[in-house]
Amino acid sequence: MACWLLKTEPDTFSLSDLAARPAQTEPWDGVRNYQARNFLRDGMHTGDEVFIYHSSCALPAIVGIAEVASEARPDPSQFDPLSDYYDPRSDPANPRWVLRDIHYQRHLRRPLPLAELRQHAAALTGFALLERNRLSVMPVASEHRSLILQLSEHRDARV
Repeated sequence: MACWLLKTEPDTFSLSDLAARPAQTEPWDGVRNYQARNFLRDGMHTGDEVFIYHSSCALPAIVGIAEVASEARPDPSQFDPLSDYYDPRSDPANPRWVLRDIHYQRHLRRPLPLAELRQHAAALTGFALLERNRLSVMPVASEHRSLILQLSEHRDARV
């Protein structure tokens, strides 16, 4: 089982929104970066674990865990001219963009802020969230996953 990180802006769609959805599942749509799309399409598998990261907010943080709940399929928003994610160049016969259903698992015991993760940069070398060019979909190495889970169980930054 692989682990991933999905970024979302909580004002648009938060982990609590996911938890409130019917069956606690929602299509993860609107990804419009080719590398992030490739991770969704080719890297992820049903059952993979996902960290949900709230970005562009007062306290950017990893806030919870979800699971990949479907195979990749075409993102219908790419064909909807009324959608913010409309792509007039995408062909229904050969869609550019995909989505996967994501199923809520749980909130972390406490949010794990980006600033705190940076304090552990040496142990998180190569963790894409700490890099300049962050994608909305990122793989998480097993050693990084373990540290993130360990940190989230403690009330302070020490482990």
